[in-house]
Amino acid sequence: MGSRKKLRSEERKEARKELFSAQLRNCPTSPRKMRLVADMIRGIDVERASYLLQFSKKEAARKVEKLLWSAINNYEQKSGNSWESANLYVKEIFVDSGRMLKRIQPAPQGRAHRIRKRSNHVTVILEPANN
Repeated sequence: MGSRKKLRSEERKEARKELFSAQLRNCPTSPRKMRLVADMIRGIDVERASYLLQFSKKEAARKVEKLLWSAINNYEQKSGNSWESANLYVKEIFVDSGRMLKRIQPAPQGRAHRIRKRSNHVTVILEPANN
């Protein structure tokens, strides 16, 4: 590895140590439905976001709430501080498309329609509000 690549790699590792995040991979919900829930909590403090997800009727909200608490737990483990005193907020949350299962549904007159069962990847990044 070249010296510039190595320096850049080490910078990235140092930046990642200060990043408090969690990822949910291959969640069997369409990305469009998950983005509706993600948009609901983007930029909001963690406690309020948790309440919003807890009382939402959407199924995707349960999965995002569990992911949010995972990110909070990652913060507590990495920093050693309590999340209540840190005044955390959701800095970034984004939903990427995951793998797509392709299925066939029978249609009239010997035809078939293709069904795409979508999945997604969700990433949550938290940050203390005093930064």
